[in-house]
Amino acid sequence: MLIGIPDIISPDLLKILHEMGHGDDLVIGDSNFPAASTARRLVRADGHQLPEMLEAILALFPLDTYVEQPVSLMAAVLGDKAAPTIHERVRKIVRGFDPRGDAAIGLVERFAFYDLARQAYATIATTEKGAYGCVILKKGVVR
Repeated sequence: MLIGIPDIISPDLLKILHEMGHGDDLVIGDSNFPAASTARRLVRADGHQLPEMLEAILALFPLDTYVEQPVSLMAAVLGDKAAPTIHERVRKIVRGFDPRGDAAIGLVERFAFYDLARQAYATIATTEKGAYGCVILKKGVVR
């Protein structure tokens, strides 16, 4: 056990967060995200949802200040009836950690998101059920 590390952060995930360098990407995927087929390094976080995972990671992980939008959300597919209501919860959490607020967040088309995810340093597979509950974080410089 360590002091100050959120319980949701597993030892494997802590190791990955520590290994990552400035500019590396971390994917947090929902329960429908093809994590096993896209991940270079996969961490299972079964039983955990996107908001709690995002908040725990951002408590340890600075967002990149050298890029305009270090947070990427998967955009809803045109015509899809499933609204990405989870996005507002993500925005609220990011606003609590990054002074740029909503300006730090961009939307990425579904297949472009998958392409970015294949290049990410690691992927966390959650059991988030909210539609389009996937995010990519770009790590910043620890000061």
